[in-house]
Amino acid sequence: MSGYSIIDVDTHVSELPDTWTSRVPASMRDRVPHVDQDAKGRDIWVIDGQRVSLVGLLATAGRGDFKDYPATFAELHPGAYDAKERLKYMDEMGIWAMVMYPNVAGFGSQQFLKLGDPDLMLACVEAWNDYQTEWASEDPRRLLPITSTPFWDIDASVKEVRRCAEMGHRGILFTGEPHKFGQPMLGDKAWDPLWATACELDVPISFHIGSGNMEGGMTKEMMAVYGSMATFTAGSVEVFLKNGVQMCDLLMSGVLSRFPDIKFVSVESGIGWIPFVLEALDYQFTGNRVSEQRPDLDMLPSEYFARNIYACYWFEQVAPRRLIDKVGLDRILFETDFPHPTSLYGAEIQERIDAGLSDSTPEQRRAILWDNAQQLYKVAEPTAADLAKQALAAPAM
Repeated sequence: MSGYSIIDVDTHVSELPDTWTSRVPASMRDRVPHVDQDAKGRDIWVIDGQRVSLVGLLATAGRGDFKDYPATFAELHPGAYDAKERLKYMDEMGIWAMVMYPNVAGFGSQQFLKLGDPDLMLACVEAWNDYQTEWASEDPRRLLPITSTPFWDIDASVKEVRRCAEMGHRGILFTGEPHKFGQPMLGDKAWDPLWATACELDVPISFHIGSGNMEGGMTKEMMAVYGSMATFTAGSVEVFLKNGVQMCDLLMSGVLSRFPDIKFVSVESGIGWIPFVLEALDYQFTGNRVSEQRPDLDMLPSEYFARNIYACYWFEQVAPRRLIDKVGLDRILFETDFPHPTSLYGAEIQERIDAGLSDSTPEQRRAILWDNAQQLYKVAEPTAADLAKQALAAPAM
């Protein structure tokens, strides 16, 4: 594609094997995430002696799928782990900027809780944030880090958010259900220092799917009955809908009332569920006269959503054709989820965009693919030199 037309708000970085071992003190290296090989010769991430995930399952784009995945780092798409190669791929796809999320730590840093040592857990969060800062330095205009938080420690989270903001991070990654990990509910005022910091720095807070308690879901028992692929299919949709539950929690929490300028993003959850959830919330909110008990909630849930919350889509076709006005044109962002098994890759990106936005005006299309994300993440425009370079990299159509 000639020219940049996309800002991709959800992608992942496949961490290199030494991401943590090269960044923590020697006394910690045996326990932090590192890569081993299993009996089948597959690269596998291990934390404190516990198997976390196969490297190849987290980066199948262009190299396989969830059933037939790369076995080793050498088999991954190089753009999964190499920033220079990522930029080349972005040029080929007409993607100007990508927002980046982790893999190994989980999508809310919850994997580090297995370590049980607050100092070690914090060191792991800091190491990842430093790693992605270095990764993004290849072109910080285009590679946009999101700060992972040690959410089990509010003061440490605020400190880390401030540290990373100074390094150019564009947002905050947080768990959508802290209470599932023994922390206060979202609406508890204990979190107010974090919300206030986000407002002060004017950075959005991401609830990425899978940021909560993932101990249920795709169990061995379910796989034994349904098969692994059917289980994964059902489990994928379950985590999308869990973000809907977390949004309900957020909309009733009072956070959006106390912090009218705050911004939240529901990441990798899609948008088709949003109109129903908002209609249902408004119906229950009004019918149950919630504002009589909670005078702080002086707007309808749908009005808080329209002011404070964004959501991302990628594969959907019905929602972008039929529900833009119900979700809100200025609330919708586009993602590819590269290089995950569910990601859009290569020609499929433009095919999905074109089909899903076939009924949209050029202004609507630009808002969803570019303007909303550019404003939210403060993305600089490409220069004439950038456009000339991209024209040479883009494949002929």
